[in-house]
Order: sequence, then structure tokens, then C-alpha cells
Amino acid sequence: MVHSMTGYAVASADSPRGALSLELRSVNSRFLDVQLRVADELRSAEPALRELISGRIGRGKVDCRLYFGNARPEARQQLNVQTLQQLQGLSAEVAKSFPAAAPLSVADVLRWPGVLAEPAGGEEPVRAIIESLCRAALEELCAARAREGAKLATIVRGRLADMRKRLADAAPLLPEAQAAFRAKLEERLREALGAGSEERIRAEIALFAAKTDVDEELTRLTAHIEEAERVLSKGGAAGKRLDFVAQEMNREANTLASKAAGLKVSDCALELKLLVEQIREQVQNIE
Repeated sequence: MVHSMTGYAVASADSPRGALSLELRSVNSRFLDVQLRVADELRSAEPALRELISGRIGRGKVDCRLYFGNARPEARQQLNVQTLQQLQGLSAEVAKSFPAAAPLSVADVLRWPGVLAEPAGGEEPVRAIIESLCRAALEELCAARAREGAKLATIVRGRLADMRKRLADAAPLLPEAQAAFRAKLEERLREALGAGSEERIRAEIALFAAKTDVDEELTRLTAHIEEAERVLSKGGAAGKRLDFVAQEMNREANTLASKAAGLKVSDCALELKLLVEQIREQVQNIE
């Protein structure tokens, strides 16, 4: 099964310090990019959150938001008196050496490391709850990505089936189109070169035949379609491989269009290019 890189999940739970909520959002990205937006009083949980997310998600930009819904009054952070006294002493020493220095503001004091102390015995239980919330949200996120991935796989398979049909339609047209174009080219060469130039005409016709031979392109396109179907059936982290296959499909479709010896073949090649572009748009969303 393939997975999309787009999804959303949320989980909430009560904790000794109040109601906790964790949101996960993921969108497309070339690599795994984890962005954490965590309340200041919950910063210690960041390493565990990053590890849990990296263990379940292989690719995509993942935004994780962790916050308190309603903090309990008895669980609020307290001032660390000892650290506050040390900061006051340091501030006085600085003022003696630099009398013109501006005093610390309340915000400066509160941001000083260690000034705000965690409630006794409250950090570990909260951290355990946070990790449990993250696991639950990841389960929901992965399920959402799997559902969307299944839809994307269905769309891509449909486009691949359309490509097979276009190739089947193009194959019978090629001999007739090449024969008609060859006859027209031979007539123009006879008019331009005149009598006695049969050898030159045969050489030009042979060169034309070599330049307009698209058997290799049709064979390679068929092989790329089979590879894309195999990758989809195998599942897993298929996005980058499918993107590479789509690029190769586009290369062959462009060559087919440039070699087209007739209007119908050219139209078929353009339809193939459109289908390949639609496939590329979809696989950009696959992990």
C-alpha cells in the first residue's frame, strides 16, 4: 500500500497539569521535515516527539503542535526563589561595573533559565501522557495518509491504463503513417534531384526510416508502465521511484512526438504526454 504525504490528526487527554492537545499536520516535501510548535512549559518533550514522528513517517513536512487547553491553577509553574536570588545578585554586580546598563525587566527575569520551576512530581507523568498522545495521533495520521494514498494509487493506475490504450491505438497507425510520409518524401526528392539520383534517394529514404523508427520508444514506454504498476503493487515508500519513472515516461513521449510521421500519431503522442503529466502531478503527493 502506498501512502499520501498529506494528512491531519489530533489527540487530547487530561494530565496532572491540565488538558493537553496535540495536532499533527503533514504536507508534501522532498524529504522528512519535522516542525515542532510546543508550549514553553512543555519544551522538554521535544526530543521524544521528534523521535516518535521520525519513527513512523518517512517523508513529508510534518507540523506538530502541542499545547495546554486549560491549565490547572495548582499546576502552574512556580518561581524558583534560589535562582531568583542568584540572578538578583548577578544583576547587582553588573550594575556596579556598568552603572548605565538598563535594569532587567520582568520579562527578562522570567525568561532566565531556571527562574520558573516545574511543579514537584509533575513533569514525568505529563511527559508520559504526551508520548501516548503522540502515538495515538500518529496512528490516526498514518491511517489518513493510507486512505488518501489508496485513492492516489487508483488515479495513477487509471492513467497508466489510459496510456496502454493510447499505445495500442498508436501501434497500427505507425506503418501506414510512415509509408505515406516516405512516399511523399520520395516524390519531393525526385522532383528536387531529378533523374539519375536513385541511389541518393534510397539513402535519404533509409535515413528517414531510421530517424522515424519509434519501436524503441513504444517498447520503453510499455516497460515504464509495467514498472510503475509494479511499484504501486509493492507499496511502501514509492513516491520517489514513481516520480523517476514518470520523468522517463515523459522523455520517451517527447521523443515519440518529435518522431511522429503523421498527424494521428502526433496526436496520440501529445495525449500520452498529457497523461504522463497527470501522473507526475499525483505521484508528487505519494510518500
